[in-house]
Amino acid sequence: VSIVAVFLALAIGIVLGSTELQGPTYNLLDRTTAKLQAELNQVSGQRNTAQAQATVGEAYAQAVEPVVLHNLLAGQRLLIVTEPGAPGSVVAGITDAATADAGATVTGQIALQNKFFDNSDTTLDFLNQTNQAVAQPAGIQLTTGETYQQQAAEVMAREILVKSAGSAPNQSGVIQPAGSEPSSTVQTMLEAYANSGFLTTSGQPYLPATLVIVVTPQTAPSDGVNDQLDQVLIPLATELSTYSAATVVVGTSAGSGPGSPIAVLRANSVANQVSTVDDTDLVSGQTVAIESLAVLLAGGKAGSYGLTANGATSVAPSPAPTPSASASPTVSVSPTSTKKATK
Repeated sequence: VSIVAVFLALAIGIVLGSTELQGPTYNLLDRTTAKLQAELNQVSGQRNTAQAQATVGEAYAQAVEPVVLHNLLAGQRLLIVTEPGAPGSVVAGITDAATADAGATVTGQIALQNKFFDNSDTTLDFLNQTNQAVAQPAGIQLTTGETYQQQAAEVMAREILVKSAGSAPNQSGVIQPAGSEPSSTVQTMLEAYANSGFLTTSGQPYLPATLVIVVTPQTAPSDGVNDQLDQVLIPLATELSTYSAATVVVGTSAGSGPGSPIAVLRANSVANQVSTVDDTDLVSGQTVAIESLAVLLAGGKAGSYGLTANGATSVAPSPAPTPSASASPTVSVSPTSTKKATK
């Protein structure tokens, strides 16, 4: 009887579940599904609209960039320094904007390697030996109390960077025209660091440069407070800004959030000397990076530019910088130019 009762109850439950409760349950599921589908369609529409607006914005930025940047950096020389993980597309975009639009010359690129940021005793001892080996021939007295990375940055900055576009010091401290051949000491110095695995070079980074752009990694570390890559950026930016006419540190939209090099730098006092741009994966951000150099070159204040979500105080410098009086004569540039196809 018990077994029959159990099976009878089960049968009744199946009948009720498949008949009496079928209608209300299905109706509820249908209403819920329809609501979720409507919400999905709305969000998808908003996404498509945002993507279309972003595409139009990029196209507009590409069209107006030649006009906005025309001759802003005429006669200046730009050195690009990259950290490990820096996106090549950002380097290429900034190079194009600086040379084709702003009238500057990009001397070359110094790509710092992971070994440069390594704090193991063996690596630090090797970096110290390299610093000593390159500083002595150049007549540079290394500053005591600085980290070995900062000493290396100081050596490179003192040997390569100059404040004025019209002159450059040689190893004896004598001022030479900026177009002169670089001293063998500068080339030997970069080769020493390269042979030791601390950096690689491309172009002619040993030529005297007045301006510097530092490109940070594509993605942000999980904890910038304890990330050596972020912490070395502070003394690196300090040395570069000390010996150059203008220094700007740039990052990408996705790589400039909490814990990123951009965030760490903006929270440091060096932000009063160095401008930052956090959206140089966009053409508009690359334009702002060049404008930031022009502002500092003209004696303006450093700023934090880009997406406010990443801690920027404004989208771009205001008012926008204008070409110096010594710039080349104005030429006609079509605002519909499409030469930025590489971006």
